[in-house]
Amino acid sequence: MSEEKTEEKPVSPADDLVTTQHSITVKGRELNYTATAGRVVLREEVLKDGVFEGHKPKAEVFLTAYTLDGADPLKRPVTFAFNGGPGSASLWLHMGLLGPRRVLSGDVGNLTAPPYGITDNEESLLGESDLVFIDPVSTGYSRAAEGEKPASYHGYQPDIDSIAEIIRLWTSRNGRWMSPKFICGESYGTLRAAGLAEHLQKKHGMYLNGLMLISSVLDFATLEFNEGHDLGYTLFLPTYAAIAHYHGLHGERPLKEVLAEAEEFAVRDYPYALARGNRLSDVERTATIEKLARLTGLSEDYVDAVDLRIEHIRFFTELLRRDRKTVGRLDGRFTGWDKDYGREEISADPSIDAILGPYSATLNHYLHAELGYSNDLPYEILSRAIEQWSYKEFEGRHVTTAGKLSAAMRANPHLKVHVAFGWYDGATPYFAAEHLLAHLQIPKELTANIESAYYPAGHMMYVHEPSRIQQSEDLAAFVRNSSNT
Repeated sequence: MSEEKTEEKPVSPADDLVTTQHSITVKGRELNYTATAGRVVLREEVLKDGVFEGHKPKAEVFLTAYTLDGADPLKRPVTFAFNGGPGSASLWLHMGLLGPRRVLSGDVGNLTAPPYGITDNEESLLGESDLVFIDPVSTGYSRAAEGEKPASYHGYQPDIDSIAEIIRLWTSRNGRWMSPKFICGESYGTLRAAGLAEHLQKKHGMYLNGLMLISSVLDFATLEFNEGHDLGYTLFLPTYAAIAHYHGLHGERPLKEVLAEAEEFAVRDYPYALARGNRLSDVERTATIEKLARLTGLSEDYVDAVDLRIEHIRFFTELLRRDRKTVGRLDGRFTGWDKDYGREEISADPSIDAILGPYSATLNHYLHAELGYSNDLPYEILSRAIEQWSYKEFEGRHVTTAGKLSAAMRANPHLKVHVAFGWYDGATPYFAAEHLLAHLQIPKELTANIESAYYPAGHMMYVHEPSRIQQSEDLAAFVRNSSNT
């Protein structure tokens, strides 16, 4: 008689969090804190024919949390942080600016050699706030659950949904609903942060105290160089001028003087010249070419050849071509070499090349050796799994969360916003973000809830040591002043 075989059910994934104890001195004060690293399982309620069938695992999301020992959860703020991409893990903010340990990567002209270094971050935001770093699905160690499609998370709304669920879960499980709450996002993470502010309010009734938007982009229309769309050319101009100034192409003129001239031209005469098209007189065109060439450091012949429209990747390729160098997109202070100098576009971003190695080595060492978390998966820093990102919610219009931020601020007049700009950021230029902020649909009295900070560095301004120290102070003050405790 044969034995009847029973089908084994697959083992449901479980959280794999690891907890360790640490101490650090921040501004002369010794802090004892708990670090928790690992993956949290996201589940969805399953209904079939109106019948509840349980909670199905959908994804496993990696996070690293730091909580101050002995703090009052009713008064202690908590900050949820992530980077952008989309497709970037959170290691940049984690190991570069906010966390209790930081990378030693060096800076322009003095980069640290492998195997790099790690040290205490004596300016860590942990001095003011607990911290939770979140890696979106397919970044870091975060993955879709077995049998699920990763691509279902690779889009604007599912990304918002999954990050919001992680925030809700962590807040509930750690008894932090009454804590002052902040979100810190960088780059695409600022667009995500603005969307989350409204989403958390509407779906969960979770109102935030503040948003920290680092290298902000809330509206893709301010960054695009599409045919018939000239806004991007004008909004990038002050950044081109700043980068040209850094590389010595404005002589002894002060940076602020150069930027003031570039900004005025970008809002007045330059848009006029582009809008006129072939109606622009020869005299006006010549004057525009001369002004653009002087501000950007490019030749008049080049400005004329591109019909007054300087695309950003072409700018980074052209600016120092005569010196056989390329310029960084994320940080225009960095320069590099290319395989030839007849190219229209740089083959690599020298500012990414300069910092990817230090951050990767440090993060992988830190998680395993100091936080005790082990996982044989590769930690995806800039995920290769995300080939396309869906913006189907914005079909027929440009991608923007400016309206969502405006709605969140109108509904929650206590919501404060801190925006950080790098003068040499060629990915999310400061003037484009200023343009967006000036057009938020909020009453005039709420504009006082927005503060701005500027740094002589690039997209990841904390790579520049003086900027890192100043930015740490600025963010600490923002959290302290916005906590309402």
